[in-house]
Amino acid sequence: MTMREAVAAYVHDGDTVSLEGFTHLIPTAAGHEIIRQGRRGLTVIRMTADIVVDQMLAAGCVSKLVSSFVGNSSAGSLGELRRRVESAQPEPLEFEEYSHYGMICRYLAGAQRLPFYPLRSYGGSDLPEVNPSLRKVTSPYPGPDGETEQIYVVPPVNPDVTIVHAQRADRSGNTQIWGLTGVQAEAVYAARKAVVVVEEIVEDEVVRSDPNRTVIPAHAVNAVVACPRGAHPSFAQGYYDRDNAFYRSWSGISRDKERLTAWLAEWVYGTRDHAEYVGKLGEEFWEGLAVGEAMSLPVNYGRRL
Repeated sequence: MTMREAVAAYVHDGDTVSLEGFTHLIPTAAGHEIIRQGRRGLTVIRMTADIVVDQMLAAGCVSKLVSSFVGNSSAGSLGELRRRVESAQPEPLEFEEYSHYGMICRYLAGAQRLPFYPLRSYGGSDLPEVNPSLRKVTSPYPGPDGETEQIYVVPPVNPDVTIVHAQRADRSGNTQIWGLTGVQAEAVYAARKAVVVVEEIVEDEVVRSDPNRTVIPAHAVNAVVACPRGAHPSFAQGYYDRDNAFYRSWSGISRDKERLTAWLAEWVYGTRDHAEYVGKLGEEFWEGLAVGEAMSLPVNYGRRL
């Protein structure tokens, strides 16, 4: 599908939408298309809520955020999110906070259709004081000391749709990722529907020649979208580098509501699609984010003689 078709088909007002990608392969272009199509009342799940979430908040798409980190990826703050949380401007944001591992466990429970997932890492934390979904159950097995043990659990998450970005897929949706893999696979399996956005669609033979890179198989994918450079300003390992200058500039842009509104008007609403956004930046800009080769050595999978 095109990005426009995929968002129209799988993202609806009031949906719970997971947007995953850790440090690289962030589905920014998908977030922009959700903004263009004017979705409202979304619950957005993103472990590392960053610039794309700030933009979707400013566009009025999001009513609830579920996350384990908020910030501008070591380059500053998120102005719109801070306004919502600190002063409820222009309206309050419902925010549900977990640890990173807590969110991973929620995806695992969702993917495995479990009622909850146990973990020890909330012991001594104050997160349970602000999140009533962090609860304790009695383990049916003795603890390390042989005594009855109370252990924290988190609820499953089953998004209406998960959208992830990846390097490549075949036309069926067999999706390959290398570099930081994050929780894309778990988030896809947990969801009712899944859209995979890729830098390129390749022939089946390319995927079959290196099957261990297939992190998400076709049977878990409802739509595959070719969208080159769709993770900008984050990076796609082997395709383009991180746009650090944009990350540094975002704090100033988002701190000023008028500048943020003007940025959305020019770069999201003012572009028909991500291809136009890419073209607006210009080839000289993209040359500055070009990466050199760092080839992986061939692997002999062997075959029957």
